[in-house]
Amino acid sequence: MLEILGCTTAVAEQGNEAVEAAAAQPFDLIFMDCHMPEMDGLTATGLIRIHEQQSQPPRHTTIVALTANAFPQDRERCLAAGMNDFLAKPFGPAELVAMMERWVKVPG
Repeated sequence: MLEILGCTTAVAEQGNEAVEAAAAQPFDLIFMDCHMPEMDGLTATGLIRIHEQQSQPPRHTTIVALTANAFPQDRERCLAAGMNDFLAKPFGPAELVAMMERWVKVPG
């Protein structure tokens, strides 16, 4: 869906890959799956936030949780971990665009 919208994307299969990618280059927006192998998205987000605070200058990347767990307590756990927003799966293109428009300039 992101590529159809004209976005440039990078994919991390595991949480530790997401942490490494976020440390290696800036991103406009990170969609973080909460349930990844090796390291979950909550832990990965926490590590990304630590790295961002230690960067010179400090930075803050918007991170949106992607999860099938759509209960209010799940949303609160994601926000407490340092994520900025929450998108419950399954979602369609309209929900994805609306989420992106909250946080970044959408291409097109």
